[in-house]
Amino acid sequence: MSYTHTRESLKIVSLDVKDVRFPTSLHADGSDAMHTDPDYSCAYVTIEIQAGIEGYGLTFTLGRGTEIVVQAVKTLSSLIVGQVVTDIYKEFGTFWRTLTSESQLRWIGPEKGVTHLATAAIINALWDLWGRLVKKPVWQLLADMDPEQLVACIDFRYLSNVITKEEALQMLRKGQEGKEERVNKLLEKGYPCYTTQAGWLGYSNEKINQLAQKYMDKGFNAFKVKVGKNLYEDIKRLEFIRNIIGWKRTLMVDANQVWEVQEAIDWMQQLAHFKPLWIEEPTSPDDVLGHAQIARTLKPLGIGVATGEMCCNRVLFKQFLQAEALQFCQIDSARIGGVNEILSVYLMAHKLGVKVCPHAGGVGLCEMVQHLQMWDYVALSGSSEGKYVEYIDQQHEHFVYPCIVENAHYLAPREPGYSTEFKKEALENYVYPNGKEWESMFEKGIFSDPRKTRI
Repeated sequence: MSYTHTRESLKIVSLDVKDVRFPTSLHADGSDAMHTDPDYSCAYVTIEIQAGIEGYGLTFTLGRGTEIVVQAVKTLSSLIVGQVVTDIYKEFGTFWRTLTSESQLRWIGPEKGVTHLATAAIINALWDLWGRLVKKPVWQLLADMDPEQLVACIDFRYLSNVITKEEALQMLRKGQEGKEERVNKLLEKGYPCYTTQAGWLGYSNEKINQLAQKYMDKGFNAFKVKVGKNLYEDIKRLEFIRNIIGWKRTLMVDANQVWEVQEAIDWMQQLAHFKPLWIEEPTSPDDVLGHAQIARTLKPLGIGVATGEMCCNRVLFKQFLQAEALQFCQIDSARIGGVNEILSVYLMAHKLGVKVCPHAGGVGLCEMVQHLQMWDYVALSGSSEGKYVEYIDQQHEHFVYPCIVENAHYLAPREPGYSTEFKKEALENYVYPNGKEWESMFEKGIFSDPRKTRI
């Protein structure tokens, strides 16, 4: 790719990170059986080059603990500042390995945990910056890459027993066929999505009914509902929502990791009457064999297993795919190490014939995953059949270029970058703990002020 800037002007001169939190726990937004009081939050990274151009990236969190991710970003920043971005992009896979394999830092998180969340924020910012430099949205930047350039963005270490570089190249070359036609279809119609908006566990029946009606009116035909806290209440809730959406619309359920393996099987056998397409995160997100057992047992009932939003790296995804432990692969744009690592998961899933249906809804996740799924449709799998991107209408108003959903389809972003830039007023109000909105809530006693807590 050609750049209009000099090499010196493309040098990274600063990396800033902020703790940004939204008080979603006040209204039970995002509540489920495992996460009862989430405050949707993120570690927000800004990378600036000498030319004055900035890239923005983030990784999603649930409030407490965001400060730890922020510190991890600061610790990793010494590996970033001073680099020339074109050198990074030329061999992005090699740079990604450098960032995730620093000889001392890897001891506290070799491609998992807090350090990997921090890596995702940095990598996402670098992709946003790349899109801005070449004046393309990231989905188009990816789609316009030749297969060799895209493969150079991926670290294939530990994956060669499932997919090799040559196999990836062959799939991507095949993906070039009919690409222009798919781009035109994407620009015309967008990409299909489902919503979890009416499905939070802390919502009343009245609120569920109101939101379900609202999103049916908006053209949604697929809805996800949280389950797992009480079987009797789950039966009543699913009966209630089926009476609202009918039986022709698609229903998914999500347990957010609360069950033992046999408990998941027994529970879902009781819910099978409601014809869920999938059970999401039925047990520990690390239990590959447990998920495989659940998947085998529920298959005769027509229920698939969906998981991945808490998978910590590509190797865990590899094992889930090898073991046929999931039928719907749920990549998360901020959980594993950013775009580069996610690309490898898409390639493995495509080779093994597993549908990718991204997790979204958290701060900035909808904005980012739309790019990834659109690239997959345009340049890899060539199909959106039976696939969805999750959509939740929260925090989008805080972004300069928020995702746009019409008639239950994400419209393809047209602006350069990864859609990850916050508005200035969002930062003024919600940077924690000094933002205006947080200051106000501390004064009113709605939340306790952490600055007054002695350690």
